[in-house]
Amino acid sequence: MDSADDARDGSRADASAGPGLQALAVELRRMNGEINRLVHSFAHTQGLHATDVQALGAILDADEPLTPGRLRDHLGLSSGAVTACLDRLERAGHIRRSRDSADRRVVHLHYEPTARAAARSFFMPLAEAASGARRASDAQELAAALRFLARMNEELARMQPPGR
Repeated sequence: MDSADDARDGSRADASAGPGLQALAVELRRMNGEINRLVHSFAHTQGLHATDVQALGAILDADEPLTPGRLRDHLGLSSGAVTACLDRLERAGHIRRSRDSADRRVVHLHYEPTARAAARSFFMPLAEAASGARRASDAQELAAALRFLARMNEELARMQPPGR
């Protein structure tokens, strides 16, 4: 097996590069699985779909109010699926829609403060786990982890899933 094969399967790590791709992939999958478990539980308790919780996260994390079109692009859903998602979120009291004052055709999505408090309360164990991991890490480790996660998210944002 040559180094190209090693790079593809992640079985060996370059000593200077740290852990191999396989170990990194396993830990990312494990973390994703644990977060998904919480997301599905929250969705179930709120009478929502897991995709609805993804939409809530996107609305919460947006630098400015999202529009349904930008949410559609972010989630990779059809217009109809986004409308159904937003209808469920609005009925459940998680979001509200508002029309732009300058252009009434534009709709903005807002996360309701009471719903935000409920989500914060539900996801407190996740925050506590992150806090515990942070306390167990030094400043350099945290800075490196944040840089890696930011780069990973940038790479994932550029990626087009097959069939899209």
